[in-house]
Formats: sequence, C-alpha cells, structure tokens
Amino acid sequence: MSTTQHHPTELRAVMFLRRFGLGHNRLRRASDRAESFLLLAVMFAGLLLVPVAAAVGTSIAHSFEQTAAQRRAELTSVQAHTLEDTAVAVPAAPGQLATRVRVGWDDEYGFPHEAWANVVIGSKAGSTVTVWLDRTGAVVPAPRQPADSQALGAGAGLVMVMVGWPLLWVAFRLLRLPLDRRRARAWEREWAEIAPRWKKSQS
Repeated sequence: MSTTQHHPTELRAVMFLRRFGLGHNRLRRASDRAESFLLLAVMFAGLLLVPVAAAVGTSIAHSFEQTAAQRRAELTSVQAHTLEDTAVAVPAAPGQLATRVRVGWDDEYGFPHEAWANVVIGSKAGSTVTVWLDRTGAVVPAPRQPADSQALGAGAGLVMVMVGWPLLWVAFRLLRLPLDRRRARAWEREWAEIAPRWKKSQS
C-alpha cells in the first residue's frame, strides 16, 4: 500500500482550502460550503475596504485642502508680537493649547495696530506670532494648513476601515444564522433516522 507524502507547505495549503470548502470532503454539507464561500466573500470585502477607504480619505483631504487654499487666498498673514504674557501657564482644560492675549503689529504703511488673538499658552510678552487678517483688517482664526487637511483625510479613511470591518463581521454572523438553522434541522432528521437503529443495536 502506498501513501502520498505532502510537503508541510503543501499540507498547510490543502488544509486552508478545505477550511473554506474548496477541497473534497463528503462530510461537508451544502450549508457548510455556503458558509465557507460567505466567509471568503466577507474576507475579500474586508481587504477591498482598505484601498476604498484610502481613496475616500484622499478625496476628503483634497476637498478640505481646496476649501482651505481658497480661504488662505482670501486672508493676509502678518507677523505680530504679544503685548502681554499669557494669563495662564498651563491649560485650564484638557486639550486647551491656546489662550487670548493682545497682540500688536505695524501695517504696510507703518501704522500700528492692536487686537486680541489666540496664542500658545505660556507665550511671553514680545513673542512673535502669526495672525491672519480678513479684508477689513480684523483678526480671524488661522485657516487650515495642508497637513491638517491630510490628517483629516487619513482619519476619515481609518474610521471607515475600523467601522467597516466590524460591520462586515456582524453581517457575516447574521447571514450565517439561517445556515445554522438549516444544519440543525438536518441533524435532527438524521438523528431521527439513526437513533432507532442505534438503540436497537445497544439492546
């Protein structure tokens, strides 16, 4: 009698294929094969979600950057200096990075101007800061920078993947429920046929 020896790599490949119902196994039911193909479909969708999320994130970043670039074109940046120390040396609340102080600068004609602006907490009087002015000369919040738009796009893509994968797994579990019920009914029918013969052989 001859036996076929499989290389460990080949054996793993065969076992992998059988796990997804791609091999020959008389014990596997049609519902088992359906579940295997369903799992393959979910895995493929999960892999496909990565480039899709990357494309969506890139599109969002591009859209945000277009808006920010238009905003930057409408504003003017000037170099100002703080006229006082910041009121606090440490954040008053978690995540607080800036506080409002008075700043001053000279316009292109040499006329001095003063206004309130947000500066980094801990800045001392005389520190140089960049402030943004609208067409009326009023200080406005700084426009979003390109790196911020890229971070928003990357975050959107990451959230899409992190939400999409669990949803795919939940969908797989829900779609598997009717297959489980079908297997349970098949087992009940087979047991009803086998149980009398088994009990008879035991008596």
